[in-house]
Amino acid sequence: MVASKFLSPGVAICTASASYRFLASGRRPATLVFTLIMAGVMLWLLRYYDLVVNGVLSPVSVVDTDRPPNYDWLRQWEHDLPQHNLSLPAPEGKAGRYVKFSSQTQMLGWNNVLGVVLMDAHLAHESGRAYVFSDYIWEPAHYPWTKKDEYDWPPKTPLSALLAGPAAGGLWESGDDTPRSVSSEWFDVVCPRSERRFIPTSEVKQHVGWSEGDVIFDKWAGLLREAPEPCIEVTTSPEDSFPQVFDLWLWGNTRILSMWERFSSSATSRLLATSPIVKSGVDRNEYLFLPMGPRPLHPASHNPYERMLAMHLRRGDYEGSCRHFSKYSSTFYGWNQLEFLPDRFTVPPGEEGPERDAVYLSRCLPTFEDVIRKVRLARGEYLQGTGMTLDVMYLLTNEKGQWLDELREALRVEGWNTIRTSRDLVWDSAEQKELSMAVDMDIARRAAVFVGNGWSTFSSNIVHRRLVDGKKPMSTRFF
Repeated sequence: MVASKFLSPGVAICTASASYRFLASGRRPATLVFTLIMAGVMLWLLRYYDLVVNGVLSPVSVVDTDRPPNYDWLRQWEHDLPQHNLSLPAPEGKAGRYVKFSSQTQMLGWNNVLGVVLMDAHLAHESGRAYVFSDYIWEPAHYPWTKKDEYDWPPKTPLSALLAGPAAGGLWESGDDTPRSVSSEWFDVVCPRSERRFIPTSEVKQHVGWSEGDVIFDKWAGLLREAPEPCIEVTTSPEDSFPQVFDLWLWGNTRILSMWERFSSSATSRLLATSPIVKSGVDRNEYLFLPMGPRPLHPASHNPYERMLAMHLRRGDYEGSCRHFSKYSSTFYGWNQLEFLPDRFTVPPGEEGPERDAVYLSRCLPTFEDVIRKVRLARGEYLQGTGMTLDVMYLLTNEKGQWLDELREALRVEGWNTIRTSRDLVWDSAEQKELSMAVDMDIARRAAVFVGNGWSTFSSNIVHRRLVDGKKPMSTRFF
């Protein structure tokens, strides 16, 4: 009965009708009938699987993914975390030490928030305090659903749906007695507002100004570590347009790089993991990346991700952003600026104008020819450096239509026989569908080679995960 859902309606009905006639006639033993039915089912299943893998059919959806998930079960899991217990000994429980960063960004893209969440969690750990995590609320335009009266809007996503590890309430390493992260709901229980010390970000930022990132970090860590109050909430400052502890002016500047060594080797980074929901979305789609081409000429792994070049192609409305970067002489963003990575960007001299825009657009919004050129270079240098095959292409993109179709065809001419895009992924649940960006990121994290967009927070967070995983710098490229 389970297998019947994979068949077209007509096939299922015909098969069932034939079975009933055989059984009613008594002309065949029941075992023979059963064997024939099962053989037919298996043949259809194999044919269906073949059509899906070759992109002719889309898998049949087994759940309703047309409305946002409520995450009731995951919220209960967060509620039941063992650190949510007033009776625990210090530094947890009623006598514990906590810090909540209400200054964090909300209602923006996930990757604008992720870097800040991880750095704040790292700061809390180094300060000997429990980090307080909160639900994430996407920028409404980024949801794969439209607003309707039948469900709450905008939906709220538990942090533990997006990531796993200490930042979302997971364990620290053995021997590390830093208090575990707690939910914002538990913070309200253990630290009622009347017992909190509120610290506006301007209280520190006015003293550190445009200092290096590690100076800013140490200033905050000292304050939070030495403060006698068990409950601290870091709040926004009305006069600050970017009131985060680690704000856009820091992330978009080379000053952030002074924090890399400590942050990348920290427990917050090393113990950061893919959430079970995101992992299930990756596993659901792994068959799409199984190589479909001829026998490779060079050594090749059986793991499709070790044969993959993943490329972040931000398109759509991004041209305006690229021109904005040109106007304000923007460097690459965040960890994309690391000096040991290839394909670094130098801000061109001179004033704004068409020539300057052209330099930025070639790196920020690459043309068809730019993409093919970068693919050839990255693939060739990877083969030269490792001797290993790259024959699986994954395009992380919001592009659709003729431009993307023509690019896929050009890549096939270049010898890429397995080409998939973000739009090819399929989902077993509304949770997977909502977290599709995180699934994209995890696929790129695993890929042998990643080509990113240097001004993208999305690419920066992928770079962080890849380097912490131990990927060699030469395997992470930029347009």
